[in-house]
Amino acid sequence: MLLVLILIGVAGYKLSPLLLPKADVTASPDAGCDLSAGACSAALPGGGRLGFALAPRPIPVTAPLEMRVELDGIEADKVVVDFAGVNMDMGFNRPLLASDGPGRFAGQTTLPVCVTGRMTWQATVLIETGRTRIAVPFRFEAGR
Repeated sequence: MLLVLILIGVAGYKLSPLLLPKADVTASPDAGCDLSAGACSAALPGGGRLGFALAPRPIPVTAPLEMRVELDGIEADKVVVDFAGVNMDMGFNRPLLASDGPGRFAGQTTLPVCVTGRMTWQATVLIETGRTRIAVPFRFEAGR
């Protein structure tokens, strides 16, 4: 029984980065950011900028959602976007974006529908560069 508990603890520790995005550095989006109105940007620690956009607008649920990330002054090995409901757990939704040229990444996802209609989401752009993971959280409204 003790061995089973130890194995469950080790498995949980090893798998936790999949469920809870960890970052070495966190940056904040520029003031006035509204993804529902247009692209947002953020200054990155150590220099560089990130631009993030979702389309179409208004941001839909249960319909394809295009994501674009543009990086300036930083090279990324990998870019993913972690979508999480702010007030309600909406499950795991962390698509990997594909490189679309130097400093550009694109991908597609679908947000699940919330029974309450309109919902606040947080899209955390996770940039992996070498041994550093940078997180930039953006909040937005989606739904009816």
